[in-house]
Amino acid sequence: MAAAKKDKTVHTSGKRKRSIARATLKPGKGVIKVNKRPLEIITPEVAQLRLKEPLAIAGIPNIDINVNVVGGGWSSQTEAARLAIAKALVEYAKSDELKQKFLEYDRHLLVADTRRKEPRKPLCHSKARAKRQKSYR
Repeated sequence: MAAAKKDKTVHTSGKRKRSIARATLKPGKGVIKVNKRPLEIITPEVAQLRLKEPLAIAGIPNIDINVNVVGGGWSSQTEAARLAIAKALVEYAKSDELKQKFLEYDRHLLVADTRRKEPRKPLCHSKARAKRQKSYR
């Protein structure tokens, strides 16, 4: 019975624009990997800091997190991975207090941002909102 509790694995996912992140959290040595690369070598450094935010807030030691992210750019991949990590931490801890901490810090740690790129309009020179130039002659 104790072994079943120790092998507690959590699978979650997060989305942002075209990026989809799948996170697997399990008890371990504290190794965090994104696309099979350690968190410490993720570039740019801004992305690395954004991914560390949910871990710093939760403060749960000795957990291994593997995140697989596909699609989109580096910024939306970071946001999707951050969402997946935060959701996994809340599910692992089963704590309403931690959930409240995340919501107070940044709502997008637990709630997906559903905004997408606006599609282009016909006869507008490949822009979504640019207006056609008018000639008054």
